[in-house]
Amino acid sequence: MAESADPNLVTLGELGRQIGRLDSRFAELNSRLDKVVSHDVYAIQTAYTEQRLSQIQADLQRANDATGKLEDDFEQYQRDETKRRDEERQKRLYQAVIPVLLGVLSVAVAIWAVVSK
Repeated sequence: MAESADPNLVTLGELGRQIGRLDSRFAELNSRLDKVVSHDVYAIQTAYTEQRLSQIQADLQRANDATGKLEDDFEQYQRDETKRRDEERQKRLYQAVIPVLLGVLSVAVAIWAVVSK
């Protein structure tokens, strides 16, 4: 059977090649769609990461502030404790010195009383 040279007729081989080209175009389209979805996911993930980073920075700042306050409170406690110890030491000194001075004064008065007779 002789084939006519009708330009509108497509051979099976040509039809297979066109289907192959369509498959490759669908594969290209799918890869583009995968990239678009990936970019959307990336944008969402980036926004979440930035939000989380901001939260962590705020938490870190609060922790630094709390640490600074704790250090200031501890320094104040040390100053108060040093002052209390100094006052305690001074009280003990007076408690020791005053009776000794009274004893010396009593002895001096007794000696003066004996000498003045």
